[in-house]
Amino acid sequence: MDISTAIRTNGSVRAFTTDPVDDATVTAVLDDARFAPSGGNRQPWRVAVVKDLAIRRTMADLMLPIWHEYLGANATGATAFAFGKSIDAPPKVVPNALVETIEDIPVVLAVAADLHHIALMDGNLDRPPVTAGASIYPFCWNLLLSARAHGLGGVMTTFLSRAEPAAAPALGLPEGHALAAVIFLGVPVHQPTKLSRKPVDSFTTVDRFDGPAFTA
Repeated sequence: MDISTAIRTNGSVRAFTTDPVDDATVTAVLDDARFAPSGGNRQPWRVAVVKDLAIRRTMADLMLPIWHEYLGANATGATAFAFGKSIDAPPKVVPNALVETIEDIPVVLAVAADLHHIALMDGNLDRPPVTAGASIYPFCWNLLLSARAHGLGGVMTTFLSRAEPAAAPALGLPEGHALAAVIFLGVPVHQPTKLSRKPVDSFTTVDRFDGPAFTA
């Protein structure tokens, strides 16, 4: 599979077969992912391959209320947890099969970012910083692309990050590290390949963000 096809057909997978994924395959996926770029090539990622079912259940118990809070806020027509918005809405309790069956997912990865080795370029601005993600999320995306190349599917979620203080003891999160993502992997029941995305000229402009649309 060429890189363009892989990028265009790597939709999120949230349902997996019962086929196991061996440690050698997980190692191969991580071995590919480590070649992601990062600021200063510091490679500030840490990964916990979570096999312990009790730890997985703790993760799920922390994520489910956040999922319900997220759906409740979105039901108002707003974007849940968006910057500058405080939404007073009741939780919306809807099942989340992925989280609720976390013990059965073939591979559960917790990804942490070592903040001591990330240059937070926008850390002094009067808004939530985002640039730290440039040194950790390319690694996560490499991981998902490599998983696809190995016949797996996956999805990345950041729900547990909202409960980082509570999740940190169970995961042994080191001091000065941020819980960047949880990634689920397995053999997909169905691999989405026909993805819907906005066209280039809807988000790309010339010279300035308020400039004319960029078109070929």
